[in-house]
Order: sequence, then structure tokens, then C-alpha cells
Amino acid sequence: MPALRHLVRELSGRDLISTLDWSDEELEVALRLAKEFKEIAHYYGVEAIPKILERKVFYMLFFATSTRTRAAFESAMVYLGGHAAFIDATTTRMAFGKQEKAGEAVKDVAAMYDVYGHGLGIRILDKAIDYLYGVGNAYIREMAETANIPVINMADDKFHPTQGLADIFTFRERFGNTQGKKYVIMWAYSPEIRGWCSVQEDMILFPRFGVDVVVARPPGFDLDPELVEKAKQLAKDHGATLEFTDNLEEAVRGAHAVFPRNWATPQLVKLGYSKFKDEELKIYEKYKHWKVTRSLMDLMDKHGVLMHVLPIFRGYEADDDVIDDAKKSIIYEQAENGLWTKMAVLALTMYGVK
Repeated sequence: MPALRHLVRELSGRDLISTLDWSDEELEVALRLAKEFKEIAHYYGVEAIPKILERKVFYMLFFATSTRTRAAFESAMVYLGGHAAFIDATTTRMAFGKQEKAGEAVKDVAAMYDVYGHGLGIRILDKAIDYLYGVGNAYIREMAETANIPVINMADDKFHPTQGLADIFTFRERFGNTQGKKYVIMWAYSPEIRGWCSVQEDMILFPRFGVDVVVARPPGFDLDPELVEKAKQLAKDHGATLEFTDNLEEAVRGAHAVFPRNWATPQLVKLGYSKFKDEELKIYEKYKHWKVTRSLMDLMDKHGVLMHVLPIFRGYEADDDVIDDAKKSIIYEQAENGLWTKMAVLALTMYGVK
């Protein structure tokens, strides 16, 4: 059975609420372990993955729906010999997100999971918090303050760390040396309102690997100014650049990858979905031409690819002929890599937890 060369005990018990919480070296360990897991699975089969989390339980508390995140974490725990317990937050006695005034306190819930299991994942964003910025992240951090077991952010309103790891893993897998490569995070039209987590995650993470990042968005779609400044400093520290533009064609010119995704305006995440939804959608109608087309892809580097965290809204964020182009679209490889990066995070943080 293959040994895990990149498994370390130093990250045992650590939370992962944002990739900003981990050093460059720690992120590199996670990516190398993810690569090792993938190689073992592809060469020997998943049954050859060492069962290092045997008889351990990872609780997954979902306030928001998921397609890939839940499936990837569940598969990862099975492959590692443990169990992932899915918990729909609406089936609990917590008051969060419900109309009743009374309910279990956060610290009481965290203390319970701390006793029952070995790790806790939380997904809380978008409609679950009326899109109000900062609410979901604050909830996860409050949980982490009480729980001694590692707390993993499975997506909140600010960050999506395990998705970001899958994204940079995929980019690096495709292009090798990432220094000086160009990655475009592009606002794209869709009639569905979505939050900031994935776009901000890539904005703060890719520059740490020397990638030049361009955020292309129409006027009025700025992101968290504090994270923008943090990302600019990270880019400077790692010999990369971070730019913002409303010129879509210039943004993608020569790019190695483009990530088209809708995200909400600052007005909506301040006021809330329930109060600003109708006005928000009227703003979106002005920018229906913001999507990835074949002609836009032709402006990119000759090896340029389409990336996306999924779900991708076909016909809105990108045209079908681009999405289904096996040479230019790597969205399914990216989705698969989410399994290996999540598995690496689970292994690193829960290994050694008793």
C-alpha cells in the first residue's frame, strides 16, 4: 500500500476558515497531499488510499444547499475510512435562520459536535443569511471559538477555502509553473444572484502562487475593499499583480484561464436579498453581454481554458459550445480535483485528533 509522503501532524486540529489562515508552506503541503491522493486513486484505485481516518466522524452542517461540496466531502471521508454525517440545519434546534426567538446557543451546539465527532464542516451563505455580508463567516468563527475539533469552512459569504485549493490545484496541474500566468475572474450575467465567496477566494489565493490576476467586472460590482487590499499586498509579496477593469476584451487578452461567474453588488450584500433583489436584477439586465463566447476565448492565450467552480449557468455565464469544448473547458477536472483537495484538508486537520 502506498505511503503518504506529504501527510504531516503539524496541521492536526487546525481550522480552515480562510486560506489566509494558513501559511504558504501549509497550503503547499495540502496541495502536495491532494496530488498524492489523486495519483494513488488513479494508479491503484481508491481502495489503496490509507484509512487514516478510520472510525472518525466529520459532521457537515449545511445551512445552504450543495451539489459538489457535500458529495466530495462524503466521498473523501469514506475513502479515508471515516464517516461524514450530513446535517440539514433546518432539522436542528438552532435558532439561526428560523423565525422562533428561542433556540440553542451556538456555543452549546459547537460543544456537542466537539464531543461527538472529530471534525466539523459548516456551509452558510447566500439565501440562508439573506446575502448579508459577514454574517456567515462570523457564525463559523463563533463555532470555531468553542469547538476544539477542527472547523472547516465549506463556503460562507466571504470565503470558500477548499474550493480555492481545488482551483489553484487545477490551474497548476494544467500549466505547471504558475509564476506570471494570467487568471481572469470575470463577472458574468445570469438571472440568479450569487455571493462573493468563490471569486474572493481565488482573488486572495492565486496571487500567492505568483499568478497575475485580473478582476473584470462592470461598474458597481466591486468586492470587499479590505480583501482587495490584502490581495494586492499578497500579489506584491509573491511577484504577481492584481488588476481591476471594466474592459472585458482587454482583460481576457492573453489570459491562461477565465472564470466567469455572477456576483452581487455591494448594495445587495449590505441591504439584503429580501430588500434589494428586484433592483439588483434590473442592474444585471444592463450587462447581458458579459459572458464567455467563442470569440472571447479566441482573445486568450492559445492554451487558454475555461474554469468554473460550478454550477455554471449555461447560455448565461458561458455558451454551450465553449463549456462542452473538451480542449478548452476543464470544469470537470476542476470538480474532480475538489475531491482530492478536500480529502487533503480532512486528512491534515483530523489526523491525530482523538
